[in-house]
Amino acid sequence: MRNGTWRALCTIRRIAIFPRWGLTVRTRVLMWLGLLLASMTIQPAMAQDVTAPAGSAPLAAAQAAASGPVRGTEGYRLGAGDKVKIAIYNEDMLSGQYEISGAGMMSLPLIGEVPVAGRSVPEVITYLTKTLKDGGYMLNPSVSMEVLNYRPFYVLGEIKDPGKYAYVSDMNVLNAVALAGGYTYRAKKDKVLIIRASDPEKKEQVAKPGDQVMPGDIIRIPERFF
Repeated sequence: MRNGTWRALCTIRRIAIFPRWGLTVRTRVLMWLGLLLASMTIQPAMAQDVTAPAGSAPLAAAQAAASGPVRGTEGYRLGAGDKVKIAIYNEDMLSGQYEISGAGMMSLPLIGEVPVAGRSVPEVITYLTKTLKDGGYMLNPSVSMEVLNYRPFYVLGEIKDPGKYAYVSDMNVLNAVALAGGYTYRAKKDKVLIIRASDPEKKEQVAKPGDQVMPGDIIRIPERFF
């Protein structure tokens, strides 16, 4: 018997013998089927040791620096493009990393599509906890969640390198302009405009150099006419 199948069967035994995890009978049955299906698709190559290519350490360090909780995002409302990590205590198969779709949805095992755009992290945790319990999937779920990668912000208009940029900690309007290469000679430097991702009306407003930039914000540098 393949090692993958043996591990899957052992896991099934543990799920069946130890109901202390809090899963209901219906949920355990669904997980058994998923484990059996996964064991039949395991490839032998997955069992081989993989050696990281030379030079991968700096790349990993850069990726780690660009992820994780970011200062200044208290009360942040989730949106399309955000990547989050969800952990459900003692339920590894239901935990994982998820990216919010363009429709503002997140697809989770068992639950399916979850509307998360416009909600804060605590609000999503409350929603998931209630859904898992009321839906009969778990008896007493314990859910935690964090944002791994924030959606980008945009700098457009009379700027040397317009486009989208990865959000970093403590970003303000002046930093964003510098990151985008600075103003063009046609830029109206004294009137930088911004559309806040958190503004449901998406209205442009005048921004000061020290104003904080949040994920999803759009900064526009207008053209001067003289």
